[in-house]
Amino acid sequence: MKLSEIFLTFFVFIVFFSSCNKKQTSADAYGNFEAIETIISAEANGSLLEFKVEEGNILEEGQEVGKIDTIQLYLKKLQLEAQKKLVKSKFKNISAQIAVLEQQKQNALKERQRIENLLKNEAATGKQLDEINYNINVLEKQMQTFQTQTLSVNEEINTINVQIKQIEDQINKSIIINPKKGTVILKLAERSELVTYGKPLYKIADLDYLELRAYISGSQLSQVKIGQNVKVYADLDKDNNKEYEGTVTWISSKAEFTPKIIQTKEERVNLVYAIKVRVKNDGSIKIGMPGEVRF
Repeated sequence: MKLSEIFLTFFVFIVFFSSCNKKQTSADAYGNFEAIETIISAEANGSLLEFKVEEGNILEEGQEVGKIDTIQLYLKKLQLEAQKKLVKSKFKNISAQIAVLEQQKQNALKERQRIENLLKNEAATGKQLDEINYNINVLEKQMQTFQTQTLSVNEEINTINVQIKQIEDQINKSIIINPKKGTVILKLAERSELVTYGKPLYKIADLDYLELRAYISGSQLSQVKIGQNVKVYADLDKDNNKEYEGTVTWISSKAEFTPKIIQTKEERVNLVYAIKVRVKNDGSIKIGMPGEVRF
């Protein structure tokens, strides 16, 4: 083979290899990896007595991670229980009085029956019957008054029971329970710190799966649909990428201007659409790391 032919063959090979390599490294969309982050906040007021949270910790769902001081809540509960006992003692007194009036009414009914029998035999007068009827009416009104008081006392007891349940709920919420499995990515409070309701304590994210938020042009919309499997690439080192399987989970319905940190396939297009691609993380992908998508 002549030297010129050898050179030509080598040149074609280099061009072909470069073309293939360019094809392999070109991507349809670029973006950054992000996680679904959840901020866990305090649900009670008080000093943070225990707080077993450190950045990087993997927490399980339902795991107890801390406690907030509940002394004041406990004292309030004792106060309400004492108040409830006092109200119940009123209830007992009213019930006893109603029982006495009921017995008096039964005696009066028997007396009225006796007077009615005597009246038939003209051994009693109408005045005696009127007096006993009047006494029975008075007793019934007194009983109604006490029964109304009973209803009021019952309502008061029910109100105290609700207040006790509220205190118990606040005591339960003073125990900090991690609501979902994930990795602590940011610690926002320290042990012995005074916290209030709603104060952020830590931020957690499930790093087993991350989402690549990438941007595509309007001309690429027809190539993408929700549920579509795509190839995702993350930086392995400065020269190589690592390939992952990804699934498109979201496509924005509105166009937006291209973020400055993002390069699109068609740089002349200013308006792009955001998409999210869910990727199973093997531990190599970090939040904020750049990534590429190929459809």
